[in-house]
Amino acid sequence: MAQVVTRPQRFTPEEWKIAGKIKHKNAERDRAAAERLILESDRLDSETREQSDTTLEDVDKKIDQRLNDVKYWKKELESKLDDVFKEIDVLEAYKRRVEKAIEAIQEPLHIAQTCLANREKRYDIDLVHDNVQKELIKEVEIETGANALLIRLLEQVKEQLRLNRKAKYNLENDIKNKFNAESIDSHVQNLTLTSPSLYLKNGAAKIEPNSYTENQWENFSDVNIKNAEATRLNSVQLRNVVDSNLQQTANDMQRQIELTNRAIERRIWEEKDAKAKLEEQCKDVTKLIDNMEENIKNVEKAILDKENYLKLAHTRLDVRTNRPEIELVRDPAQYKMVKEVHEIEDSLRRLQERLNESLKKLKDLDRNKLLILKDIDVKTNTIRIDEAENFNGIRKSLKINQF
Repeated sequence: MAQVVTRPQRFTPEEWKIAGKIKHKNAERDRAAAERLILESDRLDSETREQSDTTLEDVDKKIDQRLNDVKYWKKELESKLDDVFKEIDVLEAYKRRVEKAIEAIQEPLHIAQTCLANREKRYDIDLVHDNVQKELIKEVEIETGANALLIRLLEQVKEQLRLNRKAKYNLENDIKNKFNAESIDSHVQNLTLTSPSLYLKNGAAKIEPNSYTENQWENFSDVNIKNAEATRLNSVQLRNVVDSNLQQTANDMQRQIELTNRAIERRIWEEKDAKAKLEEQCKDVTKLIDNMEENIKNVEKAILDKENYLKLAHTRLDVRTNRPEIELVRDPAQYKMVKEVHEIEDSLRRLQERLNESLKKLKDLDRNKLLILKDIDVKTNTIRIDEAENFNGIRKSLKINQF
């Protein structure tokens, strides 16, 4: 099918002129608009550059101020950390003092308990609850109480050390964060428009939702410092308590040991005095026994002598019965010999009674001497325990030094 050819539009000279004018006018308007846009762009560039430079300068100042704040708080934290470090070292030394004091109490406590155990070897009348016993029991009570007190004190020191280390950890962690923040902000401060490491990142211009306000930031370090100082002051106060308790404990123990030693010395003197008196009494009894034995021998001899007299009298009387018949006279001689027999028999009776009394008294004296000797043995045993085993033995080197 044949295509229809359309002839181009034809314009008049007037239309051509008008079209030229319109194009010129539009071109002029576009040129003017472009010139205005260029001028405005130059002005905007100048304005934004000045604003950016001003803002950048302000940002640099803010970063510099921020670095100063970080350095200030870091310095404050480091100063407080140094105080806490020193306090931990000092309290560690106090902990060792308390541990050594607990260890030092064990020997005098063992000695006092051993002294009490030794005194249980006394017997008879000397197994008495005397002042030595009372002072030793009190000594054990004081040393046992001191041991329990220092154990509780040691637990308090350990707990305070834990709190001190916790405060130290909080300060160190805060300082570490401050150091990292200072490093980051120092790096940011050193960045310039010509730094080669600049880059663009979408979403960089935002406030992190988990960030904190400046007040929160300052309060965090301020609280750490205040808590660390309060912990340090508590530690100092506890050290004062430790000093006081250690001194009081040592004084109480030393004073009680001196009281116990004086009581032992007094008791030893009493025991030796009692023993000396018993020994003197034993000498007197021994002398009486010797005299009594001599007396018994004399009485027995007297009885034998009287028996000879009696035999003579009996023999004479018996022989005279052989007189014959009228010669068997009751003459004065007969009466006298009968009377002599009665006198001798009465003497023998009295001598026998005296002999019996003497024998009984000798038995009593022997028994008394045995009792005295036994009592001397009891006193000797007690003196050995109190003087040799206790006072001059295990208590000889007993001394409490200041803890």
